Amino acid sequence: MFLPIGDAPNPPKTPYVNYLIIGINIAVFLFFTLPLSLAPPDLSDPLLVEYLRAMGVHGPRAVESALQHLRAYDLFVFRHGFRPSDPSLQSLFTAMFLHAGWLHLAGNMLFLWIFGDNVEHRLGRLQYLLAYLGTGVAATLFFALFVPGSQVPLLGASGAISGVLGFYFLWFPRNQVKTFVFLFPFIMTTFMIPARLVLGFYLLVDNLIPFLVTSGGGSGVAHGAHIGGFLAGLGAAWGLDRLPMHRAREGARPQTKEARAETSVEGDPAAAILASLEQGNTSRAVSLYFELDGARQRRRLPAAAILAVGEALLAAGDYERGLSVFRRFIAERSGDPDLDRAYLGAGKAMIHMPRRITSAYQYFLDAVDLARSRELADEARMHLRAIERLGEE
Repeated sequence: MFLPIGDAPNPPKTPYVNYLIIGINIAVFLFFTLPLSLAPPDLSDPLLVEYLRAMGVHGPRAVESALQHLRAYDLFVFRHGFRPSDPSLQSLFTAMFLHAGWLHLAGNMLFLWIFGDNVEHRLGRLQYLLAYLGTGVAATLFFALFVPGSQVPLLGASGAISGVLGFYFLWFPRNQVKTFVFLFPFIMTTFMIPARLVLGFYLLVDNLIPFLVTSGGGSGVAHGAHIGGFLAGLGAAWGLDRLPMHRAREGARPQTKEARAETSVEGDPAAAILASLEQGNTSRAVSLYFELDGARQRRRLPAAAILAVGEALLAAGDYERGLSVFRRFIAERSGDPDLDRAYLGAGKAMIHMPRRITSAYQYFLDAVDLARSRELADEARMHLRAIERLGEE
């Protein structure tokens, strides 16, 4: 058995929305699931006939046998769980807070407790709540695509939690997950395992393979919802990663034709940037950089010039645009010898931005791995230690 029980590093702030979601799920279980699971169904409830028919129960003996095992919670789930054959907007959301039993609840809440805090810290409280609900809806709809005629209610928070895992997979690849390994009597201990290995195992072995084997349904576990939620979170994280770069590009003030002519060197923007840097005019170099027309022109610049633009933005406190410069460098020059400086610069930009501390940790780790000088590695390690101390407070 492999059971995640924690992760590192953790953000310094309390994840109030994550705790609120966990609290609501537990409260629903205590005030609805438990008491209704102990109570017999209301025989006068008109939904009872529909439930028995949907479950394929026909004939007096079959009905009598079914009623002996039926609980009030079964009808509650039939009403408020999401049924692909009879979908409703309300059940898209209520189904996320219902669970089949305490083991189902405990497993889901454990994953949310471990992985949700970093994602909430990165997104912010309101955005995290919207992302949780949105990926939960996407997970349910993805599942319904493969069983459109099913009358079996879908319930549980695992689709939305899988969305959180998709965000985590993309944004925190260098985090470590503390995993309890129980292979009695040989191994009973904990290991720190890279997050992407743990989440990749969850997606591939726990969900994708069973989903393909059962052709999308019939196993009693909504593997399709888990996959759909994970993909939704992954896609949303990928899209949000590109927003700062987009805003930075839009925020650059366009120059007039006359201004371009004055700052260009024989009509070559890259040469104009180099000339500006040589003259110590970093503000002009920054402005010209954001006027470059795509990756082709950026690749004409020496690595040192691009990094100088990024570092000038950091010095000026323009962390959003500085981060976009370093990220472009990393994406477009993956084999460049100066990649360590780009990762360090991206991390330094992020530590000054709201909700980016744990993301900065990933970049500093990469900077240490790629460092070509002891000074750069020491600077990155200094930031790593500072982030770790924040997580311990």
